[in-house]
Amino acid sequence: ARGGAGAMEARGVRQVVVVGAGLAGLGAVQRLRGTDSGSVRLLEAASHPGGRVRTRPFGLAEMGAHWIHGPSPGNPVFCLATRYGLLGPEAAREENQRAEAGGHPSLPSITYGSSGRALSPQAVREAHDLFDTLLASARDFRGAEKPPAPSVGQYVRTEITRRVPLAILATCLKLECCISGTHSMDLVALEPFGEYISLPGLDCTFPGGYSRLPERMLSTLPEGTVLLNKAVRTIQWQGSFREEGDNARDYPVRVECEDGDTFLADHVIVTVPLGFLKERHQDFFQPPLPERKAEAIRRLGFGTNNKIFLEFEQPFWEPQQQLIEVVWENESPLEKPSTDLKANWFKKLIGFVVLQPPEHGHVLCGFIAGKESEYMETLSDAEVLSTMTHVLQSAPTGNPLLPTPRSMLRSQWHSTPYTRGSYSYVAVGSSGDDIDILAQPLPEDPKDPRPLQLLFAGEATHRTFYSTTHGALLSGWREAERLNQLLEPSRGSEGQK
Repeated sequence: ARGGAGAMEARGVRQVVVVGAGLAGLGAVQRLRGTDSGSVRLLEAASHPGGRVRTRPFGLAEMGAHWIHGPSPGNPVFCLATRYGLLGPEAAREENQRAEAGGHPSLPSITYGSSGRALSPQAVREAHDLFDTLLASARDFRGAEKPPAPSVGQYVRTEITRRVPLAILATCLKLECCISGTHSMDLVALEPFGEYISLPGLDCTFPGGYSRLPERMLSTLPEGTVLLNKAVRTIQWQGSFREEGDNARDYPVRVECEDGDTFLADHVIVTVPLGFLKERHQDFFQPPLPERKAEAIRRLGFGTNNKIFLEFEQPFWEPQQQLIEVVWENESPLEKPSTDLKANWFKKLIGFVVLQPPEHGHVLCGFIAGKESEYMETLSDAEVLSTMTHVLQSAPTGNPLLPTPRSMLRSQWHSTPYTRGSYSYVAVGSSGDDIDILAQPLPEDPKDPRPLQLLFAGEATHRTFYSTTHGALLSGWREAERLNQLLEPSRGSEGQK
């Protein structure tokens, strides 16, 4: 073996490789017990840890994960961040932890129509309340043999039976697309929609940036455990691989990296995003994954939610405003949206969050999901900046002389080769069972003499917390504990603190 695999060898010690240094991978390595120094390697394709957690110094722009959803004692990300001292005093307040926010950030907001006029707060509130009521009722069909519609989007539309501000409801659906990580709520299955669990607590951010969490987690690991810029090409399993010059020990798994380095292992924890698996699983695993797991990967949904950050010399918004919502006044959720992405991609934008605190700069963060979001990635920075300037001149301000933002930054998660999107959802035609199938280790035969060769973690493998950082972290802990029980069955649950 080349490039450091020999350094992993410790005769008689189980060798573990973890693929992906997001919260699932970092959490798994932190929790693994009974492994000597040098027996665990964490391989990360990017030049930084964190996976879909990435803070950039652009007014502390969160390119990926933005909030801790449900920051309360039941949220492991909140607990870990609190332990590391990474959160502000507001997050520690008990009343904030007890608040039921339903996973939606609660921000002081103002809503503008596309003509530039501020919409009636009462009309906006009534439309949002109606939409929230419909969405809550959509969660009641969990376990229903015959739900009234296949998707959340179709159900919501059929329930809109009286005249309401339809354009605002269209914006609500777009916002839910961002939250669910999908192009359309018509793609999100209705029956399993209620399986997702929202934790209590008012969503909060990291004052120093979300990336401080994976950086702190990385700092707790022995030096040399994590190898960055180490993209994996293939994982060969069910094999019999040996180190050069050592015929006394063979390994069932061989991990080959794109730079030619190889690592032999008894167990590999795979934490790569579902979007990557959808695109690459056929050639990433040799032999290929069992058909049952391949079908689960195909059926589950994985969409794109991007952000566009705009920095201004001076704010044009009021100091108390934290969310500027944009409503395209001629739209209706009852009509099919335009498929002309070139002409209308920006209309999928739901508005802008004002980044806090302002001493980091006067920055707005726009959210956009789906195919429009993916189309945005194909445009030049100048094209996106020009379009955003036009949107802001017409909608929130009605001021055609509003200065162009001084700078722009955007995420491009669909184009990122080892991610290929943002996060997972349970699509029409799939169910929570597919999440469990994706999480099932291989080989499938529990009597296989070489068990747990491949283990699977990541947000898409958590049945009730999919799409979240806390789901990712819990999944990494889950697979580490699975290995702990195999490697040290006599120790039980000791050492989990």
